[in-house]
Amino acid sequence: MSRLPVTGVGAVASIGRDTDEIFASLCAGRDGRHTLRGFNRSWFNADHLYEVDNRPAPQVDFTGRATGLLLDAVGQAAKDAGLGEDLSEVPVLVGTGLRELRSLELWWRDEHPFSAAQMHFGTALRDRFGALDTHTISNACSASLYALALGVDLLESQQADSVIVAGVDVITESMFGLSDRLQLDPPDRLRPFDRDRKGTVMGEGAAAVVLRRQAPADRDAVHGWVRGVAVNCDAFHATAPDPGGIAAAVRDAHSRAGVKAEDVGLVMLHGTGTPLNDAAEATALTDVYGPHIGNPLMTGVKSMTGHTSGASGVLNLLVALRAMRDGVVPPITGLDHPASEAAGFRLVRDTPVEQQTNLAQVDAFGFGGINAVAIVEAGR
Repeated sequence: MSRLPVTGVGAVASIGRDTDEIFASLCAGRDGRHTLRGFNRSWFNADHLYEVDNRPAPQVDFTGRATGLLLDAVGQAAKDAGLGEDLSEVPVLVGTGLRELRSLELWWRDEHPFSAAQMHFGTALRDRFGALDTHTISNACSASLYALALGVDLLESQQADSVIVAGVDVITESMFGLSDRLQLDPPDRLRPFDRDRKGTVMGEGAAAVVLRRQAPADRDAVHGWVRGVAVNCDAFHATAPDPGGIAAAVRDAHSRAGVKAEDVGLVMLHGTGTPLNDAAEATALTDVYGPHIGNPLMTGVKSMTGHTSGASGVLNLLVALRAMRDGVVPPITGLDHPASEAAGFRLVRDTPVEQQTNLAQVDAFGFGGINAVAIVEAGR
């Protein structure tokens, strides 16, 4: 059973440029929806996304945006942990869905300068921080928690004293185009676990944590503890989720953390706002928690950040740690009519709920049955 301290945090999303601003936005119910900033609106049915506002002008895009967000989040976390700008001795593990595919699109169609070496995050991490040991895991929406599992393994096997675990994704025109063609009646917003949900809406962001093998002497520097991470790949279907595979990952995470379902006080839902994914997650949680399904508070951030894909797992983890530290759980917005499969859930709706809790579960599930679940403990 692990108990590894988180000593540094960093994040950027459509609702904030750091963890403080992001958490404040979540608690205030502010979301990052905006009319399309990077793409030609006349080409698509949908006209809203949760994009990070760092382009110079509407529909003026540039290469390297994913890398830029990643460097921002990693730099924040490293500074917070006291590591500074030299990460030559620290493995950096990055989870992503699409890496720099948007840059490749701009290079191919619009002839923006972009080299093959820039496709790999390791190039920029080495140039900016001197990072020599970098790994990129492309595991769809569970990628950053897969990276977290690798980080836990490195620390437990004493192959590293500290690791940085991060996740990042930006919206690509090809992925947005594919989803737009499937959603002929596009959702106006992302509504997790609402009976009127229409589907997911993509978002952008990056999140990072510094994880250590041993706790520092100053316990105030510890944001929280990673107790266990479980991953599996049930390969049930190319896109459709399997409740059985999700339930297995949840049970494995509980086992690795040495906890029971009734010990968990907060569940950070994957909550993509799609009928199949929400239903599968709800079925799995109902199965695992059984008579205790009404105990933990349940929330998720995607109603305000959009689906940040590879970044979503670590972003959820950061929110869980902050919620436990402050004793405040942000709500799911737009949840007007809870879906039937969530009957009995203690969903946090509309306004934050004040409650102290010591243990949280963080869910992340991806296409192909790529499931990941983390259990984290409060820092106090």
